[in-house]
Amino acid sequence: MTPVVSADPVRFTDLLWDASENVRRAIDDLEFLRLLGAGTLPLDAFRRYLEQDSLYLSGYVKSLSLLAARAPTPIAGAFWASAAASAMDEASSHEAMLTGGSLPSSTATPEPSPACLGYTSYLTATAATEPYPVAAAAVLPCFWIYADVGRSLAEAAKTVLDHDPDHPYARWVAAYDAPEFHAIVDAAKTFVDDAAAAATLDQREQMIDAFVVASRYELMFWDSALHPTPWPLAESAVYA
Repeated sequence: MTPVVSADPVRFTDLLWDASENVRRAIDDLEFLRLLGAGTLPLDAFRRYLEQDSLYLSGYVKSLSLLAARAPTPIAGAFWASAAASAMDEASSHEAMLTGGSLPSSTATPEPSPACLGYTSYLTATAATEPYPVAAAAVLPCFWIYADVGRSLAEAAKTVLDHDPDHPYARWVAAYDAPEFHAIVDAAKTFVDDAAAAATLDQREQMIDAFVVASRYELMFWDSALHPTPWPLAESAVYA
């Protein structure tokens, strides 16, 4: 699918990226990601991440579907709907990794962590109640930051894969640095640029706020895989 090309030479998405610089630097410094790229992340932490990401993707699909329904053009609606379908495929890939035997088994039923529930609730509420441009900006960090992380960790992942072609961590990193995924990210950015071009000044300010808030949730979500925050008075020890 070829997205509509924004005529504005100054991309609004560049403003979003700049506004989240401090958050993105903190993401790049996360111990979770450093260990993931090196292939030395504890197996239980990677399992926790996959379980939480599977729960997150379920909520993300709802957000993208709401966004697709509210899109101003059929092309934009088709793109967000396709992204929702891709997120479902991603969840299926997670499930295959969780049940493939390379990770520790677990009989506990995962429940959303505070970071996961907060993130999905924010995205769903934004997609359902805020103007389309604001909702589009809110869902963008999940595309863009994942691609940025995959690109930054790709070289480390390649080294790991050279020694162990079946290493699950390196395969995960390689998937998010794939050209096909970056093409989807570029398309998402263009649709957000187009939304900004049609938005009011107040809506553009809200778009920046939404992008930064979602980026903060990305930081919290990544970090909680290695440093989980249990729910107060939790009855299970899933996140202990």
